[in-house]
Parts: sequence; structure tokens; C-alpha cells
Amino acid sequence: MSEQAEADRDLLTLSGERQQPFVDPADARADPDAGVAARVGTLGHSALRAEFDRQGAFLHVGEFLPAEVTEGLVASALALQDRINRNYLPGHKQGGSVSRHTIDQHAPFIAQLYRSKALIGWLEQICGEQLLPSPEQDPHAYALYYYTREGDHIGWHYDTSYYNGRRYTLLFGVIDESSCRLDYELHTRESGVPVQAGSVQIPPGGLVFFDGDKLRHRITPLGANQMRVSLTFEYVTDPGMRPWLRFVSNMKDALAYFGFRQVFKRLARGQQLRA
Repeated sequence: MSEQAEADRDLLTLSGERQQPFVDPADARADPDAGVAARVGTLGHSALRAEFDRQGAFLHVGEFLPAEVTEGLVASALALQDRINRNYLPGHKQGGSVSRHTIDQHAPFIAQLYRSKALIGWLEQICGEQLLPSPEQDPHAYALYYYTREGDHIGWHYDTSYYNGRRYTLLFGVIDESSCRLDYELHTRESGVPVQAGSVQIPPGGLVFFDGDKLRHRITPLGANQMRVSLTFEYVTDPGMRPWLRFVSNMKDALAYFGFRQVFKRLARGQQLRA
């Protein structure tokens, strides 16, 4: 392991609390679906749906996941720290990420939460649409994003959907010992509606949920000796995608996030299984 990789690992165990044993992510005792079901039963769906609509398909909930589910996510993030793929795109982003393919192998607790019927049902109530899991070959379906080095960030962008339908992003805070913020702009693509700027810091267990094609957003740079880990889920209304757009999407994922080996090795394996 390189000196920098060791430094990144050490950042993930800075606090004494985090050095305590966590639930093994592959053998988690917490049932994420049951935990989410209990939580959403306490929320006012009508008010949250109205806020989501008023903000042009954007919602922030500061406290959402039960503590035991959040602890399962933290355990998963810690278990996967040696599998981070780091990328640097000058002027746009730097940071690390772990795709759903690696998560499936080493942290199935996250996959269980992604498929939670209670979670998907609640999201459907908020957005008013039927949501489907992203296709198996999509590395962004659920992914962890690690900011562990000073200056890690991502610039202004949209979570552009290459699918035939809409793609919704659900972002959970997992570990946050940082000054990073999610800066965003609402209504940027709505004619006649003033753009509204905002900024939030997402604590562990908190979330934001939005239509990726509508929200312009960024994550501000990480400071020295700080660390931030987030988890995103992507759901779609139509999983179909044109072949050319699939190629564009795969290249973007390989260059900007997960690396060619993780993206295209998985695709080749899937093609062999279908042959």
C-alpha cells in the first residue's frame, strides 16, 4: 500500500469512536428495510411531497436513516476503503469512488438498502412516479464517494440521465468530518421561474433526493485533515438506453469515476454469461 493510501486509510479511523468495532457489512444484523419502514411511518408524506414539487424536484431531509442502518453504511464504507478508485479531472473533480459491482461483492448491506421496498415506496410517494432499479450493468446504480485528500471536490454539474426516462438521485450522508457542502441551484431549467440557490451539509443518515436532470449542484472542496463519504442510489423511470448513449455513459464512468477495469471488465463478464 502506498504512503498516500495509508494516509487515506488513517483518515477513515481518526476519531476514537470510529475505531470501535462495527457490524460486518456482509453479515449485518440490522434489517435495512424494516428500519426504513419504521422511519417513513413517522414522516409527513404530503408536506414533503409539496416541498419536493415546490423546489423543482428536490428534497433535503436532515435525519432519515435509523442509527443502526447508518452504522451499517459506515461499516461498509470502512470495509471498502482499500478498493477506492481515485480520479482527477482538472478543473472539475477529484476524489475516490467504489461502484455497485464492488459493493455487490464486498458490502451487500448497501445493496439490500437499495432494494428496500419501504424506501422505494416512500420515494415514489415523494416524486409521484414509479421507480425502477437501474440495470445491473450500471456502476452508478449505487456507489460510494470518498473525499479523503485536501481539495477533493466535484464542480457544478447535473446528474444527466442517458436513459429513455428520468433518473432520480438519492444521496445519503455516511461519514462527515468535513466542511464540504452540497451547493445547489433550483429551477435552472424552468422558464419564467427565478433560480434559487441553496447549500446544505448532509449529516450521516441524512439525505437529499432530486431529479438529476433538474438540479445543478456541486460539492465544495475538502479541507486539510478532513474526510467525507457519501452514498448515492440511482433509480429510473425507464431502464432503456440507446446503444450510443450506453457507450457514452460507460466512457464517462470509466474516466471520471470507477476506472476502465471495473466498468468494462464487468461488461465483458456479462456478455460472456449471456453467450
